[in-house]
Amino acid sequence: MNFRFAIMGAGNIAGKFCDAVSRVKECEVAAVSSKSRERAADFSRRNNIPKAYEDYEEMLQKEHPDCVYIATTPDSHYRLAKLCMKYKTPVLCEKAMFMNSADARDIFEESEKNQVFVMEAMWSRFLPAVQTAKNWISEGKIGEANCLTIAVGTAFDKEKNKRNFDPELGGGAAFDLTVYCYELATWFFGHEIEKTDISVLWDETGIDTSNHICLKYKDKAAILLASCVSVLDEKLTVSGTEGRIEIPHVHYGEEAFLFNREGKMAEHFVDYETTNGFVYEICEVMNCIKKSSVESKVVPHEDTLRCAELFDRIYSEKN
Repeated sequence: MNFRFAIMGAGNIAGKFCDAVSRVKECEVAAVSSKSRERAADFSRRNNIPKAYEDYEEMLQKEHPDCVYIATTPDSHYRLAKLCMKYKTPVLCEKAMFMNSADARDIFEESEKNQVFVMEAMWSRFLPAVQTAKNWISEGKIGEANCLTIAVGTAFDKEKNKRNFDPELGGGAAFDLTVYCYELATWFFGHEIEKTDISVLWDETGIDTSNHICLKYKDKAAILLASCVSVLDEKLTVSGTEGRIEIPHVHYGEEAFLFNREGKMAEHFVDYETTNGFVYEICEVMNCIKKSSVESKVVPHEDTLRCAELFDRIYSEKN
């Protein structure tokens, strides 16, 4: 039998997920649910999904999927993950999975207590360019890695992207963009952070428009910049004693550059194979669930929890 996903939410990102599932063997999307019956029905027609529901719980009761992909806005992630835990249904949830650390702890405690798989959909960690860069560091190709900088940012249109400026729906830089910066930085440098300095800009809607974060480790540092009102030069750079690595548009990029200590390019990786980057996280979820794991080694619970704790710090700056 095929591995059966069910989707909560019928937006654009859910459509990309359906396309990715279609590229994975022995895998299918069996059902979709949305707050709107019409929206769910239209999405199911466009994506060849057998069942459509306007009630999330009804879908869980009737479909018994192998995993639910939560593709709604961040404000509803905790509530829907909690619903899935009620039915002991595994969860793959879009980033940012949680808006605060209390919600993260609650879900992960249930996951571990009841042995139900839960993972944040941090797809960027699986991308071949990111994996290649991590291997280069492990192989010592830039010597001792000691400095990381990452910038992710764009100027969202306030009319076309209203959700991004609505604090009730989880708008703002932190939940959309800083989540990438932090979880990619910790993917390379880990969590042994001694000090975190945060600077935040706010606008009249109440959302954080820009975050500047400095992570101090014992022997290295990471500087993160995210903005939803500025067009940034999106790039991750990891520098070391013998060279540096650069990944343009690291949260979805296809290239990685390795430079030696003289600044000359030594290697250039280009991903010619990937057609939909969601495929890798889907395969990870399937493999973990088949092995009865409760978490992924690539996106473990601790990493998502630490990021949620960062959100706590960011929003404490507002008060």
